[in-house]
Amino acid sequence: MHDAAPLIDGFGRRIDYVRMSVTDRCNLRCTYCMAEDMQFLPRRDLLTLEELAGLARHLVARGVKRIRLTGGEPLVRRGFLDLARELGALRADGLEELTLTTNGVLLSQMAEQLFDAGIRRINVSLDTLAPSRFATITRGGDVARVIEGIDAARAAGIAVKINMVAMRGVNDTEFVSMARWCGERGCDLSLIETMPLGEVEGERADNYLPLTHARAALERELTLMPTTYQTGGPSRYFEVAGTGRRIGFITPLSENFCSSCNRIRIAATGTVYGCLGHDQKVELRDIMREGGEGALDAAMDALLAGKPRRHDFDIAADTPATSRHMSVTGG
Repeated sequence: MHDAAPLIDGFGRRIDYVRMSVTDRCNLRCTYCMAEDMQFLPRRDLLTLEELAGLARHLVARGVKRIRLTGGEPLVRRGFLDLARELGALRADGLEELTLTTNGVLLSQMAEQLFDAGIRRINVSLDTLAPSRFATITRGGDVARVIEGIDAARAAGIAVKINMVAMRGVNDTEFVSMARWCGERGCDLSLIETMPLGEVEGERADNYLPLTHARAALERELTLMPTTYQTGGPSRYFEVAGTGRRIGFITPLSENFCSSCNRIRIAATGTVYGCLGHDQKVELRDIMREGGEGALDAAMDALLAGKPRRHDFDIAADTPATSRHMSVTGG
């Protein structure tokens, strides 16, 4: 693989982490993530699996060390396992880690194949353990299937972290029970503040909960100890005494973490966003098909030169930070 210049943005931040969406489609309809009558893109607008793999190879050549595959729900993309195997092979070219974010619904039938493809760590979105509450949040999902998938992944040798979006009046009584459940199952936990992305039914501000409240609730019953542990993402981790597990806090609103941003997000269409909370972007699909590697590099460098210093999320604003839903951006 050829040597190429590293990906550096206009503030000197080195970009070595890519979140790559393989589809905007999902088999759930989580209330904070997408509209109930979500209109998905026609398949012809998406990058092919071959194009996704080629783009990943090019980014690894430019110094990307971590790739996280996202959606929508990535496991619904036909041929996903073939793509995962191809990307897993990039470890021979400098990729240090290939990870996955999933809702877990299809995980039980694919866990062993994911491990064989080289995925050793996944995030599973799980906002509640209560079946009826899960069905409400996801508009019809079955939490038992997700738990079955988590157990299958653990049995296959994959480390699992649970992603839980903290929502006032929805799941704000479950932080301690979720932490204990994760400890029993050998999973880490990340708590996430809800973010104003895309138009959804209801008011996000009504459900917004700063994670200072969640941390206070946890510390009333558990001992949290600071740790230097890090992954490629923005979680700030604490060890839970007596469990050997960790809890991370992702706080885009109450405690901004943008100064150390090391990532970009690529939608399934080939649109690359420099920031989750801005519309600054570059369209790579046609460039990749018509312009070759030189044009691809020029487009990426232009994007990074204009990458914002930070997002401007305001949970109380009348309109969301961007019109894109989280499922379009790729998490």
